[in-house]
Amino acid sequence: MLRVEAVVGGYGQRPVVQNVDFEVKKGHMLGILGPNGSGKSTLLKMISGTLPLQSGNIWIDGQLRQSFKQKQLAQKMAVLPQLHAHSFAHTVEETVALGRYPHQSGLFSHWSEEDRLATERAMQQTGVYAYRTHDLEDLSGGEQQRTFIAQALAQKAELLLLDEPTNHLDLEHQRQIMDVLKKEVVEQQLTVVSIFHDMNLAALYCDELLLLEKGRIRSFGKPSEVLTAEAVAEVYNTSVSKFAHPELPTPQVVLLPEVQQAPYRIQEEQFTITEQYVHLQTQTPLRTLSAALHNPGFGWFTHFLNRTVDANYMCEDAHEEMKSFIRNEQLPVEQTVAMMTAVDVKHAIIRHFKNDDDDIFVMITAGVGNAVDAARGHLHPERQTVGTINIWVLINGHVTDESMMQALMTTIESKVKAMQDEEIYDRVTHTLATGTSTDSVLVGATQSGKSYEYAGTITALGKLIGRGVYETMLVALDDYKRANGWKRS
Repeated sequence: MLRVEAVVGGYGQRPVVQNVDFEVKKGHMLGILGPNGSGKSTLLKMISGTLPLQSGNIWIDGQLRQSFKQKQLAQKMAVLPQLHAHSFAHTVEETVALGRYPHQSGLFSHWSEEDRLATERAMQQTGVYAYRTHDLEDLSGGEQQRTFIAQALAQKAELLLLDEPTNHLDLEHQRQIMDVLKKEVVEQQLTVVSIFHDMNLAALYCDELLLLEKGRIRSFGKPSEVLTAEAVAEVYNTSVSKFAHPELPTPQVVLLPEVQQAPYRIQEEQFTITEQYVHLQTQTPLRTLSAALHNPGFGWFTHFLNRTVDANYMCEDAHEEMKSFIRNEQLPVEQTVAMMTAVDVKHAIIRHFKNDDDDIFVMITAGVGNAVDAARGHLHPERQTVGTINIWVLINGHVTDESMMQALMTTIESKVKAMQDEEIYDRVTHTLATGTSTDSVLVGATQSGKSYEYAGTITALGKLIGRGVYETMLVALDDYKRANGWKRS
């Protein structure tokens, strides 16, 4: 739909955009990214024709842009600039209706039913229909922005050029506008080229991204190809971290401030045990990865709960029940990661392991009355009872995501080894058990102090975790056996 061919241009004799070359297919959305002064708005003006080219060509739907007459071009291409001059006072509806001008013909053109429907639909799509009789100058900046987007949509062009369409908009209206544009792209095969400052928003909605650096293309392609931490850091001259969106297959980027948190270490006195739970409260959030009931996965938390429930605990919504429990304990729901166990927490084993600069804490509650051999779990009835082996591994150090995953694997392997050596059997299959039906594990790190790139079983950190979990498991299993008169099946 759009072909930009080796274009050069700018203001006066100074080229801002230099030898830019790319193509956007029909029914695709392209996001243009780059720091201030990189040439984003200049490039968009060159595509629209408001700024002449010094060299190169712009092709629209297979034709050179200059071959179109003014109205023909307006039927093909709509433009939403970054700033709007209000020369006359118009209502919202009158402003949106201006988008239908390219479709008027003759000296005494008339307002058609098609024009009315297109105008109303655009106002409804952008959420400004309720303001249709209001003067534009009386609206907020965000409402004005949505009105001009409605005008561009009412134009019913095949190519839409936008300069920061979500400028002045709050989160709800950013999502609304971008959803509307994406729907038009998918259902009506609209082609959109838009400038973004918010690269995460661009990555969520755009099919391709174009990253400009000093007027030249640094990279062009799918969001996962363009938004690399290295490229963004170099182009924007700032430290960033890249991560996967939790719900969609697209990258997201966050800033990394130069000011780091003060060094922090977990201390033994920060653990408390009540009648109902083991509780750890830290002064600064820990980076965690867990299979906890409440706030699982990756996160940052200051409160950690291992809660005892009755062995026959049943609840229609355990997640909501756990939230209520946390609130009742006067703890912050969003800053607490919590798991539950059928083992009385007075049997919780907490140990501190240290080797030179390597320093961890291990907390385990281990009950194996419902032990399961994971390889033969399919032979068990489907009903699960409350899990009884819960493990925390808390690291005084800075770990990468890779080392955190390896620490999790080392933890689980050490747990299984302890169960094998203690000859814990699956009571259904009579084979060595590997855990219980709903075990939970958590790895947390202070993210200060010594750095660990890896935590596999032969690394310094991995060795300490392996020994710590294994030895603590042995103590916890022995405690469980003595408390429950355990007999091997």
